[in-house]
Amino acid sequence: MSRAFVKEGTGELDPLPDLPISPHPNYVTPRGLAALQARLAATQAELTRLRARPDRLDKLPEAAAERDIRYLEARLRSAIPVDPPAAPHEVAFATRVTVADDAGTEVSYEIVGEDEADPAQGRIAPHAPLARSLMRARVGDVVVWTRPVGRMELEVLAITPAGAGA
Repeated sequence: MSRAFVKEGTGELDPLPDLPISPHPNYVTPRGLAALQARLAATQAELTRLRARPDRLDKLPEAAAERDIRYLEARLRSAIPVDPPAAPHEVAFATRVTVADDAGTEVSYEIVGEDEADPAQGRIAPHAPLARSLMRARVGDVVVWTRPVGRMELEVLAITPAGAGA
């Protein structure tokens, strides 16, 4: 068999490709910044644990942890901390907004950084379509949220600092 196209290696894995970094500004709330720092510390501890294993035949978990550390360090370097406003008058980054739809159903959303965003928790990134629809709205305003399934009108009922009552 010809060995012309077989890559001879050292047994080490090539680094995994980096995770994509968002092109948007990396605004973070204090809670989001703390979460990024905690994730970095936990991932560094996991890498230390993986490197201490007696049987290190599978190096893929180590490579994944190294890749995740590179991502988290890059996100922390680019972080732009934003404190929630004390008494917000309009919807902005680091605020919680409570809205009601046409049926009167009330829902609250926090506009937070990308790494902190979690729609299941009501946390949305500032460049999400819903957040863009709500930005700069004031209590009493009706905004139109254009969704793939159609437009929805939302009335702004309350605006508070992000993390308040969460």
